[in-house]
Amino acid sequence: MSVQERKQRERAERERLIVATARELAEQQGWDAVTTRRLAERIEYSQPVLYSHFRGKREIIGAVALSGAAEMATALRAATSAADGPRARVIALARAYLAFAAHNPAVYDAMFRLDGGLAFAREDTPDPLKDAFAALLESLGEVAGDGVHPGRFTEVFWAALHGLATLTRAGRLPPEDTERRVELLVDRLSVL
Repeated sequence: MSVQERKQRERAERERLIVATARELAEQQGWDAVTTRRLAERIEYSQPVLYSHFRGKREIIGAVALSGAAEMATALRAATSAADGPRARVIALARAYLAFAAHNPAVYDAMFRLDGGLAFAREDTPDPLKDAFAALLESLGEVAGDGVHPGRFTEVFWAALHGLATLTRAGRLPPEDTERRVELLVDRLSVL
């Protein structure tokens, strides 16, 4: 391994450590607790080292969002691959989405609530975000119905899932009714 390859590997490892530490701190104490000073203390690097990877908290939030999007896509595909039939796939997708949001609130916030400087629904949208949407589209596109644009149907279904996740987490909807909401959503928003 060349010196340059080793330096690139070390840089990538530092970046992963920064992102993982930011995520851990945000999950434990909220995003307000994530500062470059605290991150530098936790990973035992100087603040200038952090700034050599990320220009600030916004970029760190964006990096957490991208890693979260990749995780979500994997979770959605795993859940839907085990389901038999379109209706079961959509229910599995909804459950997996809501479970991801519930179990990773800081990551979910980085993905959808906080400004991480990421473009959505544009040509320059980062690949992990495109892939997370594709993971939704794979199951939802097949049930959109005749004459319904699969991407738009997926957007509406995703918006409904996001609303359920956000309102449940905020205590506006009781969590014990989540399964009934999923069933209702699947029955009413699809042609299954």
